Amino acid sequence: MRASAKETLWFIFHEGELFITNENGMHAVPCGMRPPIEIPQGANVHAIGEIGGIPCKAFSTNQRPPCHESGQWTGLRESYDYIDLKLYKMAGKAAQILYWDRNSRYCPACGTPTVQTTPICKQCPQCKQEYYPPISTAIIVLVRKGGSILLVHARNFKGTFHGLVAGFLETGETLEECVQREVMEETGLTIKNIRYFGSQPWPYPSGLMVGFTADYAGGEIKLQEDELTAGAFYTKDRLPEIPKRLSMARQLIDGWLKEQEEKNR
Repeated sequence: MRASAKETLWFIFHEGELFITNENGMHAVPCGMRPPIEIPQGANVHAIGEIGGIPCKAFSTNQRPPCHESGQWTGLRESYDYIDLKLYKMAGKAAQILYWDRNSRYCPACGTPTVQTTPICKQCPQCKQEYYPPISTAIIVLVRKGGSILLVHARNFKGTFHGLVAGFLETGETLEECVQREVMEETGLTIKNIRYFGSQPWPYPSGLMVGFTADYAGGEIKLQEDELTAGAFYTKDRLPEIPKRLSMARQLIDGWLKEQEEKNR
């Protein structure tokens, strides 16, 4: 990716959709001295970092201008399938910064308009409280039982795919306690051998997904019906539709599938 010192990568959002370019079938984020879409009057333009020495900036627009032939609007999740991974990750950061900007205009303690003091800090000029982009921590866990894994279908899933048990960290609990609680609440099962797998920024709208593996310890599946519509243990040869590669769930499942292949060699 080459650019002059004055060029900028522009991450432009409208109601959750990202503007991307399409030049001869190659998708990217617009890069230039000026954005391809006019910056709305009064809009905040955020400096969000650099990619390959090129500064990245983000802003949102209330009006959705029509795309010219070399551009299109796409959802942030869908952009994963079009643009480079570094661009997708920066787009996720941009989305989180814009979400924070929209929701931190006034001090929640005294109601005074806040003032942005750094790229990731706002301060109340009246009571001096500081506010940073919030990150909601959630766990997701792959539960193994012999040669099978626990897959569930949540009511909020779009489509028929099955994923893994997941949920938000609550005040006063460790990540491991959260893993145990979520599995028990959603499926009625107890687990053991909880192990950290990895983490992933999840900008929908502003989260961190922390992945774990665990082993089945006991119990019969009793679904939390207001959360799940289905849940069962599946072997590698009888998997239902599983999440796309974008997600931590798919990384955990793919890691398990690789382990199964190595065992069968």
